[in-house]
Amino acid sequence: MPSKPKLTDALLTLEDRVATLTFNRHDLRNALTGSQLINDIVSTANWVNHCDDVSVLVMTGSGSAFSAGGNIRDMANRGGDFAGGVAECADRYRKGIQRIPLALQEVEVPIIAAVNGPAIGAGFDLANMADIRIASEHAKFGETFLNLGIIPGDGGAWFMQRLIGYQRAFELTLTGRIIDAAEAKELGIVLEVVPAAELMSTANTMAGRIASQPPKATRLTKRLMKMAPRMELKDFLDVCANFQGMCHNEPEHLEAVNRMLEAMAKK
Repeated sequence: MPSKPKLTDALLTLEDRVATLTFNRHDLRNALTGSQLINDIVSTANWVNHCDDVSVLVMTGSGSAFSAGGNIRDMANRGGDFAGGVAECADRYRKGIQRIPLALQEVEVPIIAAVNGPAIGAGFDLANMADIRIASEHAKFGETFLNLGIIPGDGGAWFMQRLIGYQRAFELTLTGRIIDAAEAKELGIVLEVVPAAELMSTANTMAGRIASQPPKATRLTKRLMKMAPRMELKDFLDVCANFQGMCHNEPEHLEAVNRMLEAMAKK
């Protein structure tokens, strides 16, 4: 197993094939800029893809917030990630926060965002990069970029409309309004809303159920789910046929079939 990456502003654990990444800059409300969280997230994504002992990645925040997104004080001072002219600022986005969507989009295992508190701006977009979102009752969500006179520079406009449709995503993005967890569930942004004390147990139960599935087939299934929207049916079915051939020749397939037969025999 590849050794876990050395993280600066996040904590990473691995137990029963579930990796948990906890953003640990509660002093900054887990802001992605003005911290080392960008590097930590990207390093974790790369590690997960090379670690066969991981079947699920859970992301959550320490303290009261999931992530406040961009560091507003740096914006006010035109410092940090927001310094310089147009070309310099654009280059810093490409080499900085835009590495997150590119890295998470390539993660081979299912990602669950356990949203413990406010997910605002880029923090909201980060949650939307996961495959599943479970929210604490204290969670809030806001695509608030326009409120600050900027655009969703981290790819949020790409992710949200694929999640809830163009019209809903347009309204949330153009008004910049903040919604609570109940409305987020109604809109289809989150799968489930639970009491704060039950957030991690609920996320871990779901992660554990997924992690109990045959790991190689799980990674191939996620890849298919990601590929489907951008492929024609005939081409997609060709990929499915090849992936299925791979699965039928994996030991985990026969092991799973035998477990099923044993369970049927006991009934």
